[in-house]
Amino acid sequence: MKKAVVLVSGGMDSAVVIAIAREQGFAVHALSVRYGQRHTSELDAADRVSHSLGAVAHKTVNVDLRSIGGSALTDDIAVPTDADGHAVGADAAKNVIPVTYVPARNTIMLSVALGWAEVLGANDIFCGVNAVDYSGYPDCRPEFIAAFQSLANLATKAGVEGAGIHVHAPLQFLSKADIVREGLRLGVDFSETVSCYQADAEGLACGHCDACRLRAEGFANAGVPDPTRYA
Repeated sequence: MKKAVVLVSGGMDSAVVIAIAREQGFAVHALSVRYGQRHTSELDAADRVSHSLGAVAHKTVNVDLRSIGGSALTDDIAVPTDADGHAVGADAAKNVIPVTYVPARNTIMLSVALGWAEVLGANDIFCGVNAVDYSGYPDCRPEFIAAFQSLANLATKAGVEGAGIHVHAPLQFLSKADIVREGLRLGVDFSETVSCYQADAEGLACGHCDACRLRAEGFANAGVPDPTRYA
């Protein structure tokens, strides 16, 4: 089987990406990053879904983004919720990057994935970025994925000497409802995943942040009961 590195956050999107990579015949090497996020229960979920969906390995690496802060996910900044009158996508509609954006996170995570892919002799990297039902992060856009793939092939031994590096973002143009349907088709147990920006230590979701509301809307629009465990 061809090897692939799959970035796994513990949320619903990356769980579906594992299942897609497996269906395409890849031996999945799942990679999670402990970057100083406040909601660390997502890392426990990442380990659960990686093993339950058949990854041959799951590695968690440490990158201390909390030391530079700058995000509601890594710093002492309140996560926007509907209780504050915050509307999903409101910042994106105003062309403003929301405070839940973690500076350079996807660039850093993909770079770590790229390094492991070279060590493994893998030419494929998968990630769960989405440019439809999301909060307006710049590093979720198709242009970013295309640019990172170009960088990967310029900057690595594998790119120069090998078959090249391919960055797959199979959920990029799917709605959350489509992602739910695809996950169900592939046998993903969404109750094992954690998407909430401020989930507690047990992985219970707040139900009020953008991540929770986008997730809930996805299940509702797909006509599927929401299996999320709420606080």
